[in-house]
Amino acid sequence: MLKFLFCTLSLISAFMLSKAQNSIPLYSGKIPNSLKAEGEEKQDPKNTSIQFLIKISRPTLTIYLPPKEIANGAAIVICPGGGYGGVAIDHEGFKIAEEFNKIGVAAFVLKYRMPDNKAMPDKTIGPLQDAQQAIKTVRERAKEWNINPGKLGIIGFSAGGHLASTAATHYNQQVLENKANVNLRPDFQILIYPVISFADSLTHSGSRDNLIGRNAGKEKVDLYSNELQVTKETPPAFLVHAQDDEVVKVENSLRYYESLHRNKIPAELIIYPKGGHGFGLNNTTTPDKWFDHCKNWMAAMGWLKK
Repeated sequence: MLKFLFCTLSLISAFMLSKAQNSIPLYSGKIPNSLKAEGEEKQDPKNTSIQFLIKISRPTLTIYLPPKEIANGAAIVICPGGGYGGVAIDHEGFKIAEEFNKIGVAAFVLKYRMPDNKAMPDKTIGPLQDAQQAIKTVRERAKEWNINPGKLGIIGFSAGGHLASTAATHYNQQVLENKANVNLRPDFQILIYPVISFADSLTHSGSRDNLIGRNAGKEKVDLYSNELQVTKETPPAFLVHAQDDEVVKVENSLRYYESLHRNKIPAELIIYPKGGHGFGLNNTTTPDKWFDHCKNWMAAMGWLKK
């Protein structure tokens, strides 16, 4: 009994230690596609109910490594949402990382730059550069972090879901220097109430306007409508949405799933009748937990095997 208690306390202690995390600059040198980095980042004074950071110009990765006793080599980059105007860094970032650590998955919360014509020559590629750099960084340092570089996924919420799905469908469109030709394709994608399409009938206009501008032409709109960018090589996907979401229409997930299915990409889709938008881990309208389904999906796909 004492031996069991000691082992249990040791595991709890190891997990608590794993939560003392390290945040690192995403780029070791000059930030690409950057006109300035004045450090104007701050909490949004108009959105005080959650930790919502705006004016991000210096991207970071916050590293969450699981205890070695349960680590299985899988890893995930986390893209919080915020309409490409900010990031809900806590309930769609840090809290998500903690859940992945509990199932042995290393997690990396990406605080990506907000598209801004004053801060970057081409704002349309700024967030994607950061997502690709995050994937590149994790794969380059996989041995250091006890990660299998072939089990690296990406998860995104709302506009972060758009960024994650962009990383999953635009990986051949390399928008950053990659001399070592590191693989930028995530092995799987998890999209929670994601913005997918920039088409007028589907999109979240704030996300679209912030990323590509209000007067973007059809070619640019189609390029970032990720339901149109799915191919036979797109990574498997797990999607969650609420039918009553009035911020990002559920059709975003439905259209993406249809494109995945049409291209024979393994995909799982969960639609809740209620829940609205931005619920993070917990849709309070139901006792069901989407993360449990996500864990089972990852296990069935083989990513949680040691």
